[in-house]
Amino acid sequence: MHNGLGMNLGNLSRLSKAVTRSISAENFAGEKGKGGMAAKGTGEKAATGLGQGWKVSPCITVRAGATVTLADIKGAGAIQHVWITTHPKNWRRLVLRMYWDGEKTPSVETPLGDFFCMGWCERANLASLAVCVNPAGGFNSYWEMPFRKSARVTLENLSLDEVGGFFYQITYALTEVGEDAAYFHAQWRRDNPLKFKEDHTILDGVKGWGHYVGTYVAWGVNNSGWWGEGEIKFFMDGDRKFPTICGTGTEDYFCGAWDFEQPEGHYCEFSTAYSGLPQVIRPDGLYRAQQRFGMYRWHIADPVRFEKDLKVTIQALGWRKREQEYSRYLPLQDDIASVGFWYQAEPHAKFPQLPDKDFLEVV
Repeated sequence: MHNGLGMNLGNLSRLSKAVTRSISAENFAGEKGKGGMAAKGTGEKAATGLGQGWKVSPCITVRAGATVTLADIKGAGAIQHVWITTHPKNWRRLVLRMYWDGEKTPSVETPLGDFFCMGWCERANLASLAVCVNPAGGFNSYWEMPFRKSARVTLENLSLDEVGGFFYQITYALTEVGEDAAYFHAQWRRDNPLKFKEDHTILDGVKGWGHYVGTYVAWGVNNSGWWGEGEIKFFMDGDRKFPTICGTGTEDYFCGAWDFEQPEGHYCEFSTAYSGLPQVIRPDGLYRAQQRFGMYRWHIADPVRFEKDLKVTIQALGWRKREQEYSRYLPLQDDIASVGFWYQAEPHAKFPQLPDKDFLEVV
């Protein structure tokens, strides 16, 4: 019988013994028949005269410096949907972590906004298969995240201020998980600025058997002119100096073309099932000094498979001024933050230490 995972229109009619549960501030443990029971909570005053069952606990407050557990699930199954919303100023102050089957180090560790392709802490709409960001700042993840014994999701507040009005809902299935189901991973990195003539590393040190499924990049440009000539490279299974897969340019990898320029002289935001440029932040002539871009590319139909190891890099490469005698590339020193998404068999290699709140900050 179908286990209720790998859902799509082609198998939606199939019956399953999977059990659906959902965790939110109205049911912290996802227990059967215990949603909306709160008598105290962040909506307590608003529910005066209505009482229990009337949105008494719709959200949580996260104290300064605190880490809260959003979900602690026991058994086998998979997270199938995550919905979160909070003010944009919190998107780089909050760190999302996920742990599978009791592991000590997280398989997912990334600032909240970057996980949902909003690293620049400014609202934009995004419509893709894996991630959707809906008006106004409604974060949705549809990555399937299997586990065999347990799943734990935490949120750390790195700021000096408490975060109020944090809304979330994590929906999952308790069911049998196939032997060939790998574990979901996501890792954040940043170079600010990138060192001259060096590549930005999206992933390195990945050991084991798996497949790479997506890239998000928050790219801050520090030069005039076009900035996206750099190649993405996938070093896998023993590659050293040269990769097995090499792209032809930044906008090419993110499935666009010719500098994302449409109409002429203008960057064109777009968002599709597998790729997009949902964020184009333009200078305003006063305090918004640099151009900034947010891009995603999902390898859902074309995962990059590896058996032993994986490293992913991207170059920051532009053009020198056009009035020169001939055109030449210009290595850039931009502000580049990225999230690499992949599945692999556990155990995973320990992630690099996440930088402090000041380095994460968008300024």
